[in-house]
Amino acid sequence: MKYKSYIQLLRPKHYLKNVLVFLPLIFSGELLNAHHLASSIVAFLTFSMVASSVYIINDLRDKDLDALHPTKKSRPLASGDVNSLAAILLLVVLLGTASFLQYFVGFSFINVGLLVFYLSINILYSFGLKNIPIVDVLILSLGFVIRVLYGGSSIGVEVSKWLYLTVLAFSFYLGLGKRRNEIRKVGTITRKVNKHYNQDYLDKNMYVCLGLTIAYYSLWAVDSTQKHKLMFLTIPVIIAIVMAYSLAIESSDSDGDPVSVVLNNRHLLILIVFCGLLMTCLVYV
Repeated sequence: MKYKSYIQLLRPKHYLKNVLVFLPLIFSGELLNAHHLASSIVAFLTFSMVASSVYIINDLRDKDLDALHPTKKSRPLASGDVNSLAAILLLVVLLGTASFLQYFVGFSFINVGLLVFYLSINILYSFGLKNIPIVDVLILSLGFVIRVLYGGSSIGVEVSKWLYLTVLAFSFYLGLGKRRNEIRKVGTITRKVNKHYNQDYLDKNMYVCLGLTIAYYSLWAVDSTQKHKLMFLTIPVIIAIVMAYSLAIESSDSDGDPVSVVLNNRHLLILIVFCGLLMTCLVYV
């Protein structure tokens, strides 16, 4: 059915990344605040619309290269299920919807600025920055950080510096892992920047970033200003999650996309859900 192709074009499964918008709400202890919860939900929807817009722009630019990829060739634009004009019209509708939803979140300088910055760097990514080594991974990583900062600004909550560093380091780890597995699976044919990388380089830097992630998270969890004094109990669970993710990256035939890695690994998914529940209990019980 045609409508399924349009839904696929939006990549709704990647909205899982946008759950990061809720982190400031949860850790601030304001989850039960109806106003803040509503603002975070609308912020999640707004960011999802903008993220889908980015995916469409990227697919429009890459449809010819995607047609050569073993899995991306099934994408709506690459396969021809959706034509470019229809995709552009959908893009306009998404950005219009995001602007409408942002009205309810609030048009603060920081809040709108983060959305504009996210959209801008991803457009630049699609139009050439993705071909520059390191810069391509930096932009992928910033996308995760912006989600957290946007979630905080949407409810007027300042994001902890240690939490910011944790998300940043882990985002670099995810981005490098994605490039690593792309090279393993399809080589350099469908992504020009991969010609500048090799697996040894990516492995080393991945695990440097992973070590930093655990260190930063541990410092955040035991920070003397941390409101939730038992949060340090989650450190072993976080270590187990990153080890499980590394195992999935090392042993699977995945292209390294974080959402696919998580959704296709039951044990990893269970660990993440358990950790989320544990954190929520430590904050609210």
